[in-house]
Amino acid sequence: MDSTEKKNLRGANLQGANLVRANLIEANLQEANLQESNLQEANLQESDLRGARLEKANLIGANLQGADFSNAHLLDRGANLRGANLQGANLQGSILQLVNLQGSNLQNSNLQGSNIQIANLQGANLQGANLQMVNLYGADLQETDLRGADLQGADLQEADLHGSDLRGANLQGSNFQGSNLQGASLQGADLQGSNLREANLQDANFQEANLQETDLRWSNLHKAKNLSLDQLSKVKTLHGVKLDEELLISLKEKYLPLFKLPD
Repeated sequence: MDSTEKKNLRGANLQGANLVRANLIEANLQEANLQESNLQEANLQESDLRGARLEKANLIGANLQGADFSNAHLLDRGANLRGANLQGANLQGSILQLVNLQGSNLQNSNLQGSNIQIANLQGANLQGANLQMVNLYGADLQETDLRGADLQGADLQEADLHGSDLRGANLQGSNFQGSNLQGASLQGADLQGSNLREANLQDANFQEANLQETDLRWSNLHKAKNLSLDQLSKVKTLHGVKLDEELLISLKEKYLPLFKLPD
């Protein structure tokens, strides 16, 4: 087959196939069975993988730029997409539980409504990505670049965001309960109405972050940076919060009702 010819592999059974460095640019792989296949360093740019089965597939270093993964299945110990290029890819509604996306490039990708529970996204580039209503429960997002990402309504309970970069991110209504945001960059992030109960925010940077109606009960804000009285005066509650003593005293003098358990 000519290398420039578009490949029609719709519904094909490619389970366990060796496709290392294969040229699958713009290939039609809708609903194909690629379980346990080896696609390491394959070129799948602009390919159509809607509804494909990719459980346990090896996609290390693959080029998936602009590929359409909507409603694809990558669960059950997941596919290995470590270091893959998924820039601008459509992963809307995909099942990515336990998938390895460590160090992958997901810049400007669409992950809206996807299930990414307990996935490894450590060091991944998610800058400008659409993560609205995504389920990232228990995911590893350490040192992840989430600058300008849209995480509105996302579930990040028990997620590890240690050292992550969330500058300018939309975090409205997101759920960070029990998550680790130690040392995270939250400059200019919009946290309006978000749930940060029992979250670890130690050493996090809150410069110009919007904390209006944020639930901070039992959270750890010890040594938090650029956190002002004005910002904290607008939160929903500070009940049980851990704060540096000087800031805690000032808040209790001016905004004591914030320390009461809300109805």
